[in-house]
Amino acid sequence: MSGGPEISVSRETEHSPSRSTNDNSTNRTEPHSPSPYAGISVEETPIGAAAQRASQVLHPASVTLPKPDRRRMLTIANQKGGVGKTTTAVNLASALAVQGLTVLVVDLDPQGNASTALGVPHHSGTPSSYELLIGEATANEAIQQSPHSERLFCIPATIDLAGAEIELVSMVARENRLKNALSETALSEIDADFILIDCPPSLGLLTVNALVAANEVLIPIQCEYYALEGVGQLLRNIELVKSHLNPDLHVSTVLLTMYDGRTKLADQVAEEVRNHFGDAVLKAVIPRSVKVSEAPGYGMTVLDYDPGSRGAMSYLDAGRELAARTASINAQEN
Repeated sequence: MSGGPEISVSRETEHSPSRSTNDNSTNRTEPHSPSPYAGISVEETPIGAAAQRASQVLHPASVTLPKPDRRRMLTIANQKGGVGKTTTAVNLASALAVQGLTVLVVDLDPQGNASTALGVPHHSGTPSSYELLIGEATANEAIQQSPHSERLFCIPATIDLAGAEIELVSMVARENRLKNALSETALSEIDADFILIDCPPSLGLLTVNALVAANEVLIPIQCEYYALEGVGQLLRNIELVKSHLNPDLHVSTVLLTMYDGRTKLADQVAEEVRNHFGDAVLKAVIPRSVKVSEAPGYGMTVLDYDPGSRGAMSYLDAGRELAARTASINAQEN
């Protein structure tokens, strides 16, 4: 039969790798050197893995985090500038929202960078955290939905907030203004699972208001020289607020940012921070990333700007870890 020789060649080729290479048709159908990715699924290759991660971020229907029993409010604070407070606030909020939780970001920094990254208007005259503090607007009036997610909301900061510190000095219960404005009753129109408060790089009345409003503090610490500089003063201020204004306040979370695995210094700083803060330090570490730095310039979080990047993946990991700690946090509060 005409098909016999072809079947015979096929069998010889299959069982005889050392056969002469003069048979071109055999070479095309049965290469001598197997692919380096032979037997490996597309998702296990570097490009495939990145594409799969990006797909999970863009289509997170199957990825949902457990909702906390009660709303968690975290103040993101560090008096040292440039440590990633705003970057952490917006990207952590986005990571939680993309995984099924409802998040409200309160921008308490007059620069308004968190508002920019979340894509919400924050020009002068917009109902904002300034009006919230001085009593000219309610939280429901100031809340805006981010165009990036139906579960991500923001109370923006405008340039008007720059003068709020002076105006608050003469006000009654000046340290409790934000707490009252963000009460359960005041936020009746939004069922937020997490509220993240982005503080300015100072320990003035704005930061004190944030510390009084929340029970938890999240401290971002960069893996660089002088990383713990200023953290000691922040911890002393937290203790003062705890003693006089908010007995439930505690440092629940520490996040290492700007980690560069190529340097020994980064590992030394990370080890020092873990030794000092113990279990409060998240296992997830945020790498130094160009994509994370570029994203705010486009009015985006890194999860919207480059969902497959290392920075985006790291914030997703941090979000999952933060959400997983809800049970232990509730146990501590009880």
